[in-house]
Amino acid sequence: QVLLEESGGGLVQPGGSLRLSCTASGITLSPYTMGWFRQTPGSGREFVAQITRSGYTHYEDSIKDRTIISRDNAKNTLYLQMNSLQPEDSAVYYCALFDAMTTTWGQGTQVTVSS
Repeated sequence: QVLLEESGGGLVQPGGSLRLSCTASGITLSPYTMGWFRQTPGSGREFVAQITRSGYTHYEDSIKDRTIISRDNAKNTLYLQMNSLQPEDSAVYYCALFDAMTTTWGQGTQVTVSS
């Protein structure tokens, strides 16, 4: 069974930083494109960033200057470094694994940006 587990969320003040992690079990991440999405109550899941197997990255325009997606294949882990966080970044953040037939999601980690 493939499981993705996010961690690293929490409460942070405006202007602060967080690094989210997504650790996989039951699968090796290295062959797959991986991504991060976020969702607020009453809204759909929003794309944040993705990274391909070769390390090519793509970001949503509003966060691309303060966010870095990376992967450590040796640790089978995906990361999302977020800087200069603002209240509008508050959401549940999900990691995703994309293969040809399906998308696998983690359970999400809550990020709250508030003073």
